[in-house]
Amino acid sequence: MSKFIRIIPKLDIKGNSLVKGINLEGLRVLGSPIDFAKYYFLNNADEIIYQDVVASLYSRDNFLHLIQDTAKEIFIPLTVGGGIRSLKDIYQILRAGADKVSINTAAINKPQFLYEAIHKYGASTIVSSIELVRSNGKYFAYTDNGRNNSNIEAIEWIKQINEIKPGEIIATFVNSEGTGDGLDLSFLEKILNITNIPIIVHGGLGNKNQILEIIKNYNINGIAIASMFHYHAYNKCDSKKSLEGNIDFLEKKNKKLKVEHISINDLKDFLIKNNKNIRV
Repeated sequence: MSKFIRIIPKLDIKGNSLVKGINLEGLRVLGSPIDFAKYYFLNNADEIIYQDVVASLYSRDNFLHLIQDTAKEIFIPLTVGGGIRSLKDIYQILRAGADKVSINTAAINKPQFLYEAIHKYGASTIVSSIELVRSNGKYFAYTDNGRNNSNIEAIEWIKQINEIKPGEIIATFVNSEGTGDGLDLSFLEKILNITNIPIIVHGGLGNKNQILEIIKNYNINGIAIASMFHYHAYNKCDSKKSLEGNIDFLEKKNKKLKVEHISINDLKDFLIKNNKNIRV
């Protein structure tokens, strides 16, 4: 049997809040990440990704408590990224209840760190996260949640990652992230042509037909989704009762975006009806 394609909600965390922006900027608070994660778990998510988008601004202890509290509520794999700079950071996050850690900035600054992490904790625990930004016709690897250009061309960095061999790669297309415009499929194909490491794609997915096309035509292992699920879950999970932040962003601005609001179960049903190998 062919591999299952994993459907993975991606939750960006700022402090103790779930946030969402466009192109990883203009973050608005949606609610409690624990409430959303629990809702997704109960609605058949295959995994959850937590990304601390402002890791340098808040206490690491607060984030560890958030991981601990989340791990008590969900019983599917939890990948955690953001601000991981040392083997101690990895140890603390895994001890708090994460199953995998996602590393970007520290790996670009010191590729040897990826080697050390894999040697210490095993490749299946270490995920290499890539923030892809197109500039002047080329893609570059960015750091610090898409804020800083490493000046390393993305293809060259992926080739280096391929030699280091982490367990997975999460590739975020920053230019389309949050817009619903879809991924740059031609660049996705370039990535797949140079690596055999399992790929999770993220950034810009706006409807179920885009997702179907990617699964049908590209050899990926998972789809990480934020807006499509969050804007649906916003009206369903308990977090709305205590929602804070710019609700206008959700109820007015979001109408201008090309983002379909859909549940995990409805997306899975659609993909299964189209003969895709998805976990029920």
